[in-house]
Amino acid sequence: MYREISKLILYRDLGEDSILLRLARIFEDYEEGTVNPADLTGRIYDEMKRLLDLATAYGFDTNLWHNYLAFILITNENSFSITSEKVGANDGTVNQFAKSDFRIFKRLFDFDFHPIEEALGIDCFTTISNYRAIGKKERMYNKNVSEKVQDISRKIELAKDEEDIFRIVTDFYKAYGVGMFGLNKAFRIRHQEQNVKFLPINNTENVLLQDLIGYELQKQKLVENTEAFVQGRLANNVLLFGDSGTGKSTCIKAIINEYYDQGLRMIELYKHQFQDLSAIISQIKNRNYRFIIFMDDLSFEEFEIEYKYLKAVIEGGLETKPDNVLIYATSNRRHLIRETWNDRSDMEHSEGGEEMHRSDTMQEKLSLVNRFGVTINFSRPNQKEYFHIVKELAKRYENIHMSEEELCAEANKWELAHGGLSGRTAQQFMNYLAGKSE
Repeated sequence: MYREISKLILYRDLGEDSILLRLARIFEDYEEGTVNPADLTGRIYDEMKRLLDLATAYGFDTNLWHNYLAFILITNENSFSITSEKVGANDGTVNQFAKSDFRIFKRLFDFDFHPIEEALGIDCFTTISNYRAIGKKERMYNKNVSEKVQDISRKIELAKDEEDIFRIVTDFYKAYGVGMFGLNKAFRIRHQEQNVKFLPINNTENVLLQDLIGYELQKQKLVENTEAFVQGRLANNVLLFGDSGTGKSTCIKAIINEYYDQGLRMIELYKHQFQDLSAIISQIKNRNYRFIIFMDDLSFEEFEIEYKYLKAVIEGGLETKPDNVLIYATSNRRHLIRETWNDRSDMEHSEGGEEMHRSDTMQEKLSLVNRFGVTINFSRPNQKEYFHIVKELAKRYENIHMSEEELCAEANKWELAHGGLSGRTAQQFMNYLAGKSE
């Protein structure tokens, strides 16, 4: 096994801590006979434990060895895989190296573990090759990744040779991409000394735009801008503002579910991370995806200056914002930055007796909003609209049996005691009724 892996060219950067590389070294020691069987068995069990942990995290099943090898192929970022992500399978000399590597992976897929199992008196390789995973709730693992890995694994099992694998893998790269950006819809970031690290969000909320009742004009405006963006046409940064609980964040979450298959990815960013915006953009600007940087509940107090980072990145810095990046933000404030009456008073006397124009400060604050080309208002529903939301939501619950009159009467009592009229209040009321019925 080790000799096979050492012949890899494009896919040779597996990482020193990779399960495959460590297993290969174990097999090399076994073949050389330099390590006693008890130590070899212990090292094998260590790697089995790591493989089982990976399988649990990603919901692998049936043949964990094949799933793991498929996982390597669709997550390994190299010159070939990243190029294939952008243009698919094209003619070129590099294809010879790719097919040579795929030939090796085919042999790894078909590797015979029986000799070492018999020699060491173990059966762990047979067990992981005929594995039945315990059923888990979707929120306990990344279902999106699991399905794709297992699908590629099954296809490679049926592949006759490296030519088949070449077609299978490059088709996947073209359709979904490679690495964590190819497999995951959304990400958070972690600040590091010189750069940022992207952390996949394993389980995004499974919501679609049709799940948000009402606000049809607002949703249409958001859809038109997003579709222009994913189709490579000109699009604008978007600010969704208005009353709390009206569905602003829900719309953004739905957008990533609606357009993931068209290459849309989302990066969630918090206010204290704005200093990392430039580093984020530098890592994603050359990838074959469309990225929305999502800023939820965005607002600034008077003393906060993080908005200056945002202004510079959106528009105004020396480096042009790449075409594959947009910023979508939600806020309860129309102008994002808290205004005071002093901002509206035009003149101020400084300690030195000099007069300063406060309106200059106000204009600087308002200029941030002006950098969002599309602004969409989500206002609180009136009572008639609120009752419409309640009645439509009730249709989704089989265990709620109330007349419309009773439903509206109870919904009215609920909103008076729970934050007023809003879609969020209506959903909370439905949760209460459904839970009570159960």
